[in-house]
Amino acid sequence: MKKTLLLLFFLPLVSFGQNPKIKDFKITILSTMLSDSHIGEWGFSAMIEADGQRILFDTGSRENTVLQNARELNINLDNIDNVFLSHNHKDHTGGLITLRENYPTSFSIAHIGEGIFYSRPNSKGDDHYILNNKNTLETLGIDFRTHINPSQVLPGLWTTGQIPRKYDEKNWSELGKMIDSNGNKVEDTIPEDQSLFFDTDNGIVLISGCGHAGLVNTLDYVKKIIPNRPIYKIIGGFHLLKLNNDKLEWTAKKMEEAGVKYFVGAHCTGLNSTYSIRNFMHLSPKNALVGSVGTYITKKGIFPGYME
Repeated sequence: MKKTLLLLFFLPLVSFGQNPKIKDFKITILSTMLSDSHIGEWGFSAMIEADGQRILFDTGSRENTVLQNARELNINLDNIDNVFLSHNHKDHTGGLITLRENYPTSFSIAHIGEGIFYSRPNSKGDDHYILNNKNTLETLGIDFRTHINPSQVLPGLWTTGQIPRKYDEKNWSELGKMIDSNGNKVEDTIPEDQSLFFDTDNGIVLISGCGHAGLVNTLDYVKKIIPNRPIYKIIGGFHLLKLNNDKLEWTAKKMEEAGVKYFVGAHCTGLNSTYSIRNFMHLSPKNALVGSVGTYITKKGIFPGYME
């Protein structure tokens, strides 16, 4: 059954300091384009382990990518109740059916943003993958839990919910259309885009699927949710691949202002964009790099594997 989780808006009204900080964590990329001996694809997925809790962030594009990469990386997918879906696109949701079928003790709760099931008709008359497969996923026992505002999905692990678009980043095609909650056909701004974050002793760690709401918008929102804390490590897809140098430099400046010290750009971030951001921020190759399948970060740093 679809559940809508609402929180008093705005979250700083809730005493965030009383919520647990994560002491130990590991985030491992399971789906992205760059890889060595594993499967690479246009998609994203990451396993998040935090103080003994586990949640899968996105499920990749092809049915078997995350399944096979997890096995090759010796990551056990049994008994993981929660999966987090950043937005509706197939390159982030395409592996969910296969994962649920192969791991029936896992992925019974899917955290989604409001708007993920909006109809998105295209020129062929089709909708989109997760909407077309909603009934199948629910028949498999998946409970979709919808987030609009910032919410705690597990102790210490938070979703941004829908992210205000303060800055005009427009990290989407501007061509797609969707049917909104009022039945109107409007531009598909991917309103459900959400990221996951948690606080640590050293600062906030942020995980993004595509950052369609905008990387800077996301950083700005998280800084409002948890005031006076640096966002020191970010990993995932950030949709910077088509930005010109002026916008990349502006993005890098905003990242510096947010406190970013470690940057793993995977999926749609773009290779050249990641290197440009690294140069603008004067970060070392050990602190800013393109993520590949198997790259992981912990409180100790970034571990890129063979693709360093």
